[in-house]
Amino acid sequence: MKIQQLYSYVRRAVDDYHMIEDGDKIAVGVSGGKDSITLLYALAGLRRFYPKKFELIAISVDLGFEGFDLNPIKAMCEELEVEYHIAKTDIGSIIFEERKEASPCSLCAKMRKGSLNDTVKALGCNKVAYAHHMDDIVETMFLSLIYEGRFHSFSPVTYLDRMDLTVIRPMMYLPEADVIGFMNKYELTTVKNPCPVDGLTRREYAKDLVRQINLENPGAKQRMFRAILDGNIKGWPQRFEREPRKKTLLNEDSEQ
Repeated sequence: MKIQQLYSYVRRAVDDYHMIEDGDKIAVGVSGGKDSITLLYALAGLRRFYPKKFELIAISVDLGFEGFDLNPIKAMCEELEVEYHIAKTDIGSIIFEERKEASPCSLCAKMRKGSLNDTVKALGCNKVAYAHHMDDIVETMFLSLIYEGRFHSFSPVTYLDRMDLTVIRPMMYLPEADVIGFMNKYELTTVKNPCPVDGLTRREYAKDLVRQINLENPGAKQRMFRAILDGNIKGWPQRFEREPRKKTLLNEDSEQ
């Protein structure tokens, strides 16, 4: 996938759900994986030509695992001219050494988000962008159905009233296969997740389930995603009709 296509996917989501307004200061949570790196490139590019002007910073939460090298992310941010911060924590040792959690993912995710959001607020941001893509949204719907008994998934825009912070998901229309294609095309470097239970979670189960369903029923994943968009899920914002633009996104980018 070319970078112009990435911009198109992201701009569509941003426009459809009014994710960005003039004067926003947006933080991107960058874990070092393919999804967060793709989001960083997308918003850094969008910042150059989007009609509503916004600031952008990147934040990585260091869980304290030995050998976790964030220098490649720092180099990317310098290349993209994005301010970069690292939130250092002891989450890894708390989860695996002190508490010895048998099922650590839920608590770890809660602590990571807490650390990220605290850093976001300390840096004066009013919004934080998460790198959830289309596959994540479909998989989350399956997890909700299986384990909670309800039809639900991530919202494109969520206001956290206790934090006075808005969460946006600009990659919601982007299939995971295109994220992989983008990373491969531009030979971008990821940072290995040092978590000892990486890849052994319920989400991996849901990912395998969706993959198998789509293999046996081609196009099923897209149809499930459409059902989510049209499902009137509680808490989801209104999707706005987009006005036609005189120029294509590709032409807008080429003029920069």
